[in-house]
Amino acid sequence: MNVYAIRAIYRFEMARTFRTLMQSIASPVLSTSLYFIVFGAAIGSRVGAIDGISYAAFIIPGLIMLSLLNESISNASFGIYMPKFTGTIYEVLSAPVSYVEIVLGYVGAAASKSIILGVLILITARLFVAYDIAHPLWMIGFLILTAVTFSLFGFIIGIWADGFEKLQIVPMLIVTPLTFLGGSFYSIGMLPPLWQKIALFNPVVYLISGFRWSFYGVADVSVGVSLGMTLLFMLICLAVIARIFKTGYKLKN
Repeated sequence: MNVYAIRAIYRFEMARTFRTLMQSIASPVLSTSLYFIVFGAAIGSRVGAIDGISYAAFIIPGLIMLSLLNESISNASFGIYMPKFTGTIYEVLSAPVSYVEIVLGYVGAAASKSIILGVLILITARLFVAYDIAHPLWMIGFLILTAVTFSLFGFIIGIWADGFEKLQIVPMLIVTPLTFLGGSFYSIGMLPPLWQKIALFNPVVYLISGFRWSFYGVADVSVGVSLGMTLLFMLICLAVIARIFKTGYKLKN
């Protein structure tokens, strides 16, 4: 294992984040703050409590997941696509670096950025509403697992994309709608019985439900099922990446 290569890729990607601090960190935090103001303060006062939790506190896990999923995909896909676009990927491919080390470097950096963002949003939420974390270790576990899983997914998108517009198709047309429909702002138990069953086909439901359980001890589905579904999706992403490299796919346009 070439640790120096992994560290070089990781440090380069993290340095790019701090060069674009406003876009990478500040913008998602400000956007989430607006959600707290609009949904937590303006609408939350009319909705009331859900499962004994104030609405403003109830939506915190969903809002963190909303930013975490989008930023994980965006960071990983953009991180691997830009070297392809500029041609610097050939420097990486000509170095004594395996595909595993490339994945560890880029995905590790993307997941780290997303985790930092999630923690900042969690701190920002304290400015708007008081909340408690019932299971902090589980919360950290779900945060890291989700960040790594969707960074892997973003890495796949970055390899597949041959233009900037393709980098936005999956996050905008698939992931964001699924997150909004996955219980970010409500419990799926509030839906009619038919739609509750339909919602269970949405994989994001399991992510948000497990993450919310780590905060308040309440969930739409079993925490074991949530954890299992997240691990399954991560394994699928790893299998896809392994298949891509095994078939001799080259990281170039």
